[in-house]
Amino acid sequence: MLLAIMLSACNLPAPSANNPAPDAARGTPYVSAPPCDAPGTATPSASPIATPTLMLPCVPSFSHVYVIVMENQSFDHIVGSASAPYINSLIARYGLAANYNGVAHPSQPNYLALFSGSTQGNTDDFRHDYTATTIADQLEARGKTWKVFAQNVPLNCYTDVLASGGEDGPGEYVRRHNPAISFTGISGSPARCANITDFTHFDPATADYAFIVPNTCNDMHDTICPGGLNNVANGDSFLKEFVPKILNSSAWDDRSALFITWDEAIGIGNRVPTLVISNKVPQGFQSATEHDHYSLLRTIQDAWGLGCLANTCTANNLAEFFR
Repeated sequence: MLLAIMLSACNLPAPSANNPAPDAARGTPYVSAPPCDAPGTATPSASPIATPTLMLPCVPSFSHVYVIVMENQSFDHIVGSASAPYINSLIARYGLAANYNGVAHPSQPNYLALFSGSTQGNTDDFRHDYTATTIADQLEARGKTWKVFAQNVPLNCYTDVLASGGEDGPGEYVRRHNPAISFTGISGSPARCANITDFTHFDPATADYAFIVPNTCNDMHDTICPGGLNNVANGDSFLKEFVPKILNSSAWDDRSALFITWDEAIGIGNRVPTLVISNKVPQGFQSATEHDHYSLLRTIQDAWGLGCLANTCTANNLAEFFR
């Protein structure tokens, strides 16, 4: 019975104009095990079922999840780079998904994938509005809270494509890096849209799930920024200041997880670094398992028993990091 419930949770949504079919056929659906530390659960029976499936390993139930998305750097531009000493210190202390890829080009479809399990058929950085289900919907259905912290975003449900300055100080916000605002179930609801806020309101304890979007200088996108640092060094400096606000907070505990990823690689291929930061990760652990943005979202979904969305239904998770 438990296995049947899990399979039904992983059914793909019906395609429509605003909720298109998954981006590509990705093979056999994966079934989630209950969270490793879920009370009163057991591994589902491996009895035969009509539809072929593969059982994913369990992940722990997280207390808080933080996802920071950086911009436009390939794996080799970050890992081992002299311009990124802080990031590489995190890699040495925690974990690195060393065979991790973005799912598309340009930027926006990768953000949509991280938030909704699909690129929504998007192939550009222009303004779009979708009606598909997102992780925000899944979290709310489970009684969990979420926030998007977008640096330099104007408050009060701002839907335009660009903004500069504001309470966060100098810097530029772009809509294409804030996936939540592209879904009408959020943008059309003042109460839900209030979950999108700027960095002056950042509080690690304010939500179970936080999606964090630095401005276009701090995320390594822009090549010309105040201070004269190259874009990798500028982003590394930002993370050195920002990440301790999470790791040193009262909200951070042995059940918290922070993921730092890059939307896409520039150049040949789409391999990007993804850091897995948790007290459960063995020091310096690196995984050669193939992962992508759908794997990251699937990990969060499995930790909280949310079910899957679109392409996360056939994605693996990052369970190997949580020993």
